[in-house]
Amino acid sequence: MSSWEEQDEAYIWHPFTPLKGMDQPLLIKKAEGVYLFTESDQKIIDAISSWWVNIHGHSHPYIAEVIHNQAKILEHVIFAGFTHKPAITLAKRLLEILPDNQSKVFFSDNGSTAVEVAIKMAFQYFHNQGIEKKRIIAIDGAYHGDTFGAMSVGERGPFSEPFNSYLFDVDFVDFPTPDREEEVWNHFQTLIQTGEVAAFIFEPIVQGASGMRVYSKALLDKMIGLTQEYNAICIADEVMTGFGRLGTLFAADQLSNTPDIFCLSKGLTAGTMAMGVTTCTAEIQSAYRSSDLMKTFFHGHSFTANPITCAVANASLDLLLTEECESNRQRLNQRHTDFLERIKGHDMVRNPRVMGTIIAFELNTERETSYFNEARHHLYPYFISKGLLIRPLGNVIYLIPPYIISDEDLEFIYSTILTFLDEYQSMSFQSID
Repeated sequence: MSSWEEQDEAYIWHPFTPLKGMDQPLLIKKAEGVYLFTESDQKIIDAISSWWVNIHGHSHPYIAEVIHNQAKILEHVIFAGFTHKPAITLAKRLLEILPDNQSKVFFSDNGSTAVEVAIKMAFQYFHNQGIEKKRIIAIDGAYHGDTFGAMSVGERGPFSEPFNSYLFDVDFVDFPTPDREEEVWNHFQTLIQTGEVAAFIFEPIVQGASGMRVYSKALLDKMIGLTQEYNAICIADEVMTGFGRLGTLFAADQLSNTPDIFCLSKGLTAGTMAMGVTTCTAEIQSAYRSSDLMKTFFHGHSFTANPITCAVANASLDLLLTEECESNRQRLNQRHTDFLERIKGHDMVRNPRVMGTIIAFELNTERETSYFNEARHHLYPYFISKGLLIRPLGNVIYLIPPYIISDEDLEFIYSTILTFLDEYQSMSFQSID
């Protein structure tokens, strides 16, 4: 019989992975806390929470027990015409911790579908009222997912190139770097003041996949306020930033103006099962309350509000809302801030920043910062060889670990990064481009 690795190569197509020239995927046999264990017993610290989802650590015993108990009672039921206690409980609890203007919860399967639902919800809101608003604004460099609507409002680049002719038109404003905020604001005003904009979608405060880029809260607040002044809908994609990643439960908690729609996933279920959620105001849902069948929101998924997944999300909230979890998030922020002081003067480090439980910096290479900077081909295997899962965004090194990570494991991560920086400091930057 062939090895598991050979069977993987024979049968599986992995995401974001070229089919030639890449190393064999590592076979993980188990995970516990912040650790992944390979088949050969290598222990790897998951410093990126397995694509930003795992906020309480792997194989959490409390969550595992909840899955076991729920599976014995109700594993699934169609969510059109039926409901169940785990979904009702979860919806109520989410609305209790989201901003006060949020009133209704729509379930889907992942971050991309949460965004798809939000876009459709916003457009149909105006359609149902006979209002002509067909434009949508997004910020350049955004990543909102890989389905067609989510791709449309994301950055147009190599990832979307084969599909660009199929994507709908979007008005993009430039990413508001500090030196371009006024220019971006003026462009944004011009677009909104046409009165033709249905929605403005954004990753609040931090753009994730484009390199953990941070932008002005004050500017975003102004953009949200102006959007709502012109009767357009603000969509906050909190798939990455939600559930404590930026310190507060939601990034929007740090703003004065509140978005109309929230997209949630990732930390929602602590990375244990797949779920997406889109929440909205009562005003948005009011446009769908009609005896006219054609004003129904005709959207759904086979596994909408799966009871086991809802039970897992409730268990994750149990853990998230404890004093211990809040303390861990504060501790992470402080440790990252201390580490930033250790690296900010290093010749190999550019633009270090800390946002809640996230720290990121750009490796000072000759090539510009981008996902396709060749440095990533050297960085990922280097850190894996040291027992760290750090998956750089091009030449951007970032940490977004589970909240439970210990100070000892953090220090090991920081020390390993410092060793890497010192090893390459004396080499030409071109050598890792």
